[in-house]
Amino acid sequence: MSEDTAFDVVIIGAGVNGAGLFRDLSLQGVNCLITEKSDFGSGTSAAPSRLIHGGLKYLETGEFGLVAQSTLERNLLLLNAPHCVEPLPTMIPIFSWTKGIWAAIRTLFGSTSAPRSRGAILVKIGLALYDFYGARNRVMPRHKLVGRKRALRDMPGLTEAIVAAGTYYDARITQPERLVMELIKDGLAANPGSAAYNATTIREADAERIVFETEAGETFAVKPGLVVNAAGPWIDHVNAMLGMQTKLIGGTKGSHVLLRNDELVRRLAGRMIYFEADDGRICLVYEYLGLALAGSTDIPADNPDAVRCEDDEIGYFIASLKALLPGLEIGEEQIVYAYSGIRPLPASNADIPGLISRDHSAPVLEADDARHFAIIPLIGGKWTTFRGFAEEVADAILKRLGRNRRVSTEKSAIGGGRDFPVDKAARQNWIRDVARETGLSKNRIDELLSRYGTTARAIAAHEAGFASDERLPQASGYSAAEIDWIARNEFVVHLADIVMRRTTLAITGRLQTGDIERIADLAGGALGWSDETRAREVAAVEEHLRSVNRVRF
Repeated sequence: MSEDTAFDVVIIGAGVNGAGLFRDLSLQGVNCLITEKSDFGSGTSAAPSRLIHGGLKYLETGEFGLVAQSTLERNLLLLNAPHCVEPLPTMIPIFSWTKGIWAAIRTLFGSTSAPRSRGAILVKIGLALYDFYGARNRVMPRHKLVGRKRALRDMPGLTEAIVAAGTYYDARITQPERLVMELIKDGLAANPGSAAYNATTIREADAERIVFETEAGETFAVKPGLVVNAAGPWIDHVNAMLGMQTKLIGGTKGSHVLLRNDELVRRLAGRMIYFEADDGRICLVYEYLGLALAGSTDIPADNPDAVRCEDDEIGYFIASLKALLPGLEIGEEQIVYAYSGIRPLPASNADIPGLISRDHSAPVLEADDARHFAIIPLIGGKWTTFRGFAEEVADAILKRLGRNRRVSTEKSAIGGGRDFPVDKAARQNWIRDVARETGLSKNRIDELLSRYGTTARAIAAHEAGFASDERLPQASGYSAAEIDWIARNEFVVHLADIVMRRTTLAITGRLQTGDIERIADLAGGALGWSDETRAREVAAVEEHLRSVNRVRF
């Protein structure tokens, strides 16, 4: 990049909101630069409940517009990212018939205390509204309510304290971190005038320029037409670096654990249980890539650089699951991975974190004498609504630039979701064709397609140049060629980028020391690491997984 390169828009922060906006603006022909201090999708966007959902609980706080947008965006993501977003049938255990109605009405009209219990009548009303708002581009069945006897038959081992159960559909995302990276790649493919850098921080800023520095020590300066601050929980910190003191963010911490419990996974049978813990807080548990994912907490927190899942949170999850499924052996020793992140919610004086709005906003901090470019912070939001949020902000930016929208992203497939074979016959044909092109087995093509969507074609072609039996030592579902392709094609800077974000090796507990060493060999070969760099990368990954994610090697 040349000195003082001009960009129409500079986006600081490459989580899902920043990446979604980068893609949208690049599709409109706007020259964008997006930078990320760590790795694409490595902050809050890597720590969600891994759900794509309409936000059933937002009905309680009267955020009907947010539910309407969220259910639409959920339906669109099922169409646009079928390689990593899939329907998730969800059960709500109900413990009374009438409780919570008056408390819900008070909350709807501004009370700061959420209802402790939600009875069947309240749940029925909520699910009917949820179906109504989710009617646009509907792709999943409507809800149903069943009595105690049927519910206990459908879910063996569920606490007999229930009186009924509701069932509805939302969705889960298998690889949110990869989807962020795919949004970046889509933006770059759409506009050669756009650029993306990870492992890059702000070094200094003046009235007209921002100077960035990469981890390699290289610096470059840009002149932004305007800046979008998409730094999530770090928004106020980035604003300060740009010369603007703000207090826009009042985040809350959400933690999750993954348990290796085959009996729990068997009983879930592909469903999520969305339930009230004893303290009235909403919790969830569902099957995620062969494990049971449980969450989440909602605790005020303001230091995203030091966030981790603590012992008391783990104790809370275990106790809640035992109360929900008495008699099932559930213990801390089953945890194979734990993670935590801070939701970038708007600053609020709400007594209960769960009542802070999950809606989004993008106020404009206009230019002044000390800073000749406007700053637009992206506040709040959630994973599900990133496309709609990006569209709103992109339209506002296009208006400021005096340009018109060229293309809608509403029906634009993302990354490996492009030309994805959604029915059985199309899938079989796609697998057959790629197997014929590459010489790999149909089973291997099927595995790659499930993991990467149609990007699997490029990975399979790359793998065809390697010996087919070159696999990771323990996680043998991953090949040496696959890791080599990722290292060469997906913005990898650190070993953690591969093991924690470009693959699901870490989060599913498949990663062993031998695998880490082999991945480091492959990445080092592709990226030209010295022996010292390789050793440092291995040590950093192992320390992070042990101390932050509670991984036991």
